[in-house]
Parts: sequence; structure tokens; C-alpha cells
Amino acid sequence: MIPAPEDAPLRLHHLWSLHEDTAVGWDEEGQALLLSGPQGTERIEAPASVVAEALHRMEMGPIRLANLLPPPDASHPAAGDTRHAGQDGYTAVLSVLRDISHLVIRTLSMEDLKGPVLSVVPARRTARFVPAAVPPQRTVGLRAGVTITVRGNAFWLESRTLEHRVEIHRPEAMWVVSLLAWPTTPDALVEVAPLPAELTLAILAHLAGAGMTVTGP
Repeated sequence: MIPAPEDAPLRLHHLWSLHEDTAVGWDEEGQALLLSGPQGTERIEAPASVVAEALHRMEMGPIRLANLLPPPDASHPAAGDTRHAGQDGYTAVLSVLRDISHLVIRTLSMEDLKGPVLSVVPARRTARFVPAAVPPQRTVGLRAGVTITVRGNAFWLESRTLEHRVEIHRPEAMWVVSLLAWPTTPDALVEVAPLPAELTLAILAHLAGAGMTVTGP
């Protein structure tokens, strides 16, 4: 089990990156960003500077969106305006990422671990991902037809009927997957999994949001 000091909050990080075969660049006029990949080219007209910065960083690897926005300076008389501007920037980035979600990889990480826990990877152009919390006492299990394969140093969960694949980076996520082989409940998972409850539920939410699970009564 992952040890954590009782007085230290668990720090989960939600990271964003572009699919590895996506290239980001400006058009000839320097007015629009072009995201090019095997599925074609997406064009983002006159992106805000924070949007362009986010996409260029995501091309290089996973980022925390919060790191793009400067923290408000509470001692400055315009601190409230800074917070408002930061929120507007965050909203602008999220709006663009929703439009290109078929190119966006979502990764769950934890500060105390070395490396990410799992990643949700879009497999179709229609892919849309949002972590999905499962009610604590509803039964949940792996969806029929989901297969687990080994590629390199990672396990992959996928199905021909689903719009996402899930890459398992660490054993903590695989523990949760193995417990879903039989119908259980989130409450029971928290009791059995040798992990902090917040991490267990975050892993489950990512698996559910990717369609890898089915929920019963």
C-alpha cells in the first residue's frame, strides 16, 4: 500500500497531452494553429496565446493545465482581476480541448508515485472523455469484450466497440482492474484495494469514463 502521512492530503494530478502522432504548427499567415495527424488536420482560428501555449506544450508531453496560468498575487490590488483572467484562460483552453478531444490523451498521476498511473487514449474521431464517478453502492465490473494485452512495459485495455483505449502504467491501476473481474461496488473496492481511497476511486472513474466498465443495480 502507498504510505501517506495522515496530515498530508493526497495529491492527484490530471494531465493532458496530444496524441503522439499529432504535430502542431502555424499556418502560412500565422493566424491559425494546425494540428496534423493520421486522422487529418484540425484548424484553430486565431487562438488565444494561452491556448497556443497549451497545445505546443501538450505536443511535447503531458501537462497540468493549472501550470499555464500564473497564480494570483493576493498582495496586488488587482489580484481579483488576475484570478478572473486566469479563469477565462482556463475556460478558453478547455473549450478548444473539447473540440479536439479525439486528439487529447488524459493521464492520471499521483505526486508520490514515479510516473503516471494510467492514460485514456482516444481510438476514434468521435471519442469524448469525461471521468465518470460510480455511485458508492452500485455494482460495477469490467465490460464484456474488453481485452487486456501487453505492449512494451504497459498493459492495454481495449474493445472494438469502445471509443477509447486505456494504457495501464503502474500496478496500482492494474490492482483495481483485477478487482473488477467480478461485479463489486466502489465502497468494496476502497476496502479491498491496498491504495488510498481517492486514488482507487479516481482510477475507477477513468475506467468508467472510458467505457471499460458497466454499472449494475
